[in-house]
Amino acid sequence: MDIDIKQIITQVVEKLTSDETLKNQFLSDPIKTVEKLTGIDLPDEQIQPVIDGIKAKLNLEDAGGLLDKIKGFFGR
Repeated sequence: MDIDIKQIITQVVEKLTSDETLKNQFLSDPIKTVEKLTGIDLPDEQIQPVIDGIKAKLNLEDAGGLLDKIKGFFGR
């Protein structure tokens, strides 16, 4: 079974950004949340790169939203 990590990260990030409850669950227990959302049960050491990718993408999206707010503050 080949797993497309980028696809999994993208799908999970989309779900997390559209549901604040899921995002909070991910922040408190990322492994269980990713397994629940993907239906894939991997050993912790194999799922960790997926979790790291999701966190990185969430941080980028949060930073982008913050940048938009700052631009709006300055009327741009």
